[in-house]
Amino acid sequence: MGKRSGSKRKDKNKVILPPLLPPDVDDDDVHISDEDLDFYGGKKNFAARFHQFDQKVIDRYVGRTAGDEAEVERLYEEREKRKASRRPQEEDGDLEVDPVDALPVKTLQGELVYNRAKKARHEENTGSLKSKAQENGADAKQGIKKDELKGKSKSKKGDDKVKNTQSQIEAPKGKLHSDVLEEVKEELSAEELFEKKKAQLAELGMAMLEDPEANIRSLNDMLSISNDKDQKVVKLGLMSLLAVFKDIIPSYRIRQLTEKELAVEVSKEVKKTRYYEYTLIRCYKAYLQKLISLEKQSHFYPVAVRCMCALLDTAPHFNFRESLLASVVKNLNSSDDVVRKMCCETIRSIFINEGKHRGEATIEAVRLIADHVKLNDCQLHPDSIEVFLSLRFDEDIREDETEEQKMKPKKNKRWQNQESPKQLPVSDKKKTRQELISKAREEVDADLRAVSFTLGPKERKSIQRETLSALFETYFRILKHTMSISNSRSKANIVSPGASHPLLAPCLEGLGKFSHLIDLDFMGELIACLKKLSGYSDRQDEIPHDNTLSVSERMQCCIVAFKVWRSNLEALNVDLQDFFVQLYNLILEYRPDRDRGEVLADALKTLLWEGKQQDMLRAAAFIKRLATFALSFGSAEAIAALVTLKHLLQKNSKCRNMLENDSGGGSLSCLVAKYNPEAKDPYLSGALASVLWELSLLEKHYDISVSSMASNILSMASLNPTQNPVSILNVNPLEAYRDLSIERELSKPPSKALSLNIKKKRRGKEFVALSPDMLQKADCSVDKDELEEKLQSHFAVLRGISENERLRAELNHTLSSINMYKEYKKQKKKNLKLKIVKKKLARV
Repeated sequence: MGKRSGSKRKDKNKVILPPLLPPDVDDDDVHISDEDLDFYGGKKNFAARFHQFDQKVIDRYVGRTAGDEAEVERLYEEREKRKASRRPQEEDGDLEVDPVDALPVKTLQGELVYNRAKKARHEENTGSLKSKAQENGADAKQGIKKDELKGKSKSKKGDDKVKNTQSQIEAPKGKLHSDVLEEVKEELSAEELFEKKKAQLAELGMAMLEDPEANIRSLNDMLSISNDKDQKVVKLGLMSLLAVFKDIIPSYRIRQLTEKELAVEVSKEVKKTRYYEYTLIRCYKAYLQKLISLEKQSHFYPVAVRCMCALLDTAPHFNFRESLLASVVKNLNSSDDVVRKMCCETIRSIFINEGKHRGEATIEAVRLIADHVKLNDCQLHPDSIEVFLSLRFDEDIREDETEEQKMKPKKNKRWQNQESPKQLPVSDKKKTRQELISKAREEVDADLRAVSFTLGPKERKSIQRETLSALFETYFRILKHTMSISNSRSKANIVSPGASHPLLAPCLEGLGKFSHLIDLDFMGELIACLKKLSGYSDRQDEIPHDNTLSVSERMQCCIVAFKVWRSNLEALNVDLQDFFVQLYNLILEYRPDRDRGEVLADALKTLLWEGKQQDMLRAAAFIKRLATFALSFGSAEAIAALVTLKHLLQKNSKCRNMLENDSGGGSLSCLVAKYNPEAKDPYLSGALASVLWELSLLEKHYDISVSSMASNILSMASLNPTQNPVSILNVNPLEAYRDLSIERELSKPPSKALSLNIKKKRRGKEFVALSPDMLQKADCSVDKDELEEKLQSHFAVLRGISENERLRAELNHTLSSINMYKEYKKQKKKNLKLKIVKKKLARV
């Protein structure tokens, strides 16, 4: 560099090469945006600066290499030779990486620079990598030599390098093309594919929602995506199609066109609509077939059932409703709780929202459930029958039949011989006109019925009658099946309560709800069947063999019998004394951990609370039995029994003599035989000779509501027979039971339950009795100090738990009192405002 800058004369004579120019770019590749054109078009001052440049000065600077073109080419070749001579020296220290393995970096001058690795790092690699590196190095040297021979200009040099790398890649391309594609497919992660298909489904779904008629073919693409092997993609495709179908399904049922309709020429709009409906029905059918097939697979079972339930709930009026109903009704007996609840909610919504399907889906669902019960021999989950409780019937279903029978002409011989009154002759023109008008009205009415979902009164009543007949057919089949099982087991002396008739409890509950709609022809048989199922026997000394039903189910039989009797009181003449006897005996068989207390409270409400004034002997027997029962069980059952006991004492004033604390019984004890608590008939118990000493113990009950109710009942002894004490609870036994059970659950302190594994371990332990010799050999010495410390810590924890429970109870009591005080304040403010308003109005 020093020699070159030695003298100014040499520098002047030296030919200076122009700066390296950028690579050539075709005019087609140059893109000028509209924003740039608008910018320079609006601001011409910026573009004017380019015209101020002196073209001559620029040419002089570029042409200052004053010399022949041969001299320029000679200098350019010398410079390229110097660069080529430097490369081998650099490659001795470093090895160039194959361009296939590492991407090059392009500099500002347009040169491609490859990553290089040192020899030391290269020698540490495996033998396979060494051979590959040597082949790549040899190929790279051959490429460099070719570049030295062919490199005449800088642009040619860059092109030769690119061609060289391409030749290195294209050589094994034919052999490795398939392998490379497989490797690339494997390297693509499942998440990327899932996101890609997810975006594709989103685009297709949005297009369908924006314009369904124009993009109806997108349904085929979505169906093809839902046939993917990936389970996530299939589930996403099913849910996407569900959202689309819920939005685009029309509010009418698409019918198949007849041959005459297809032969008629129609407009383009009608053709477009027909094509849209045809494609929609075809894709909807394929989608339902896909759901039904996937329902059999455990991975897609919940998703498929959810889609079918959503479609049936959204569009119960649309095509292929029968297949959807069949699959949903079949899953009412599913072992999966989530799926079963989902199907039950769907069937309930169909029963409640009959305006969507004009009641046709309701009768179809009831018939399918009836057939399902028949095929499975009444061995189904109770939820499959419990959905019938959501059915709604008009009160005047049977009024139309009676009116039709009244309107029918009576056959009487006196009227048969008489001639009908002569009518005036009508002209033919008037006849034809009237006939045309009547036909036109009938056609209009038929079209309106087809379009609208509202039914006429006659059609609605006919559908409800068919539904009611299918409903009672199912209920009577369950009762008949239970009777047959109970008879067979009673003969074989087999006792297994509640195991072979899971549908009896919801069946009895449904009979109680729809008892006012039962036909009078079946009343006698139904009462006899219920009496037998309740376990009643005519002989009091005989022990009944029929113990296959639980206590709750037998109580439900008594409840249903009374509801049927009360709903048809005028037409039914049945003695229900046997059901009182059975309830009297079932109260002693009740167990709170096994039976349902709500059913017991309902039985007390139906048989004793809602009835008329009871017989004195029977009322006294139930009063004594309920007092004993309240002393034996929990607070919720006790409050229900005490509410019923108080009601019976108020209705039967002579039974208040049982409240007297005489040692030999009440004042009526001399008139009645001795009290027999083991008697099965309440008339033979002699309860009037007893005293309600249980109430004095119930006054000290831990529950405030029970103790206050017991003291309130005891205060009735000092009152006149016509007087009643101040009422504490103005509720029936069922409401009292529910209120107290809810309060008891809310007042429970939160406790951490043991895990299932610990419980299983504890149950699995077996205790082995040790012999005295083994006990003597064993070392049973215990340190007293350690034992005292452990016992102290244990009892300290117990005291802390009891104190915590006491504080929580006080906190709940304080919060309730605060809420009551707030309500009192609000009510007081309202009363003050009302008084002020009244005063203002009075002044006005």
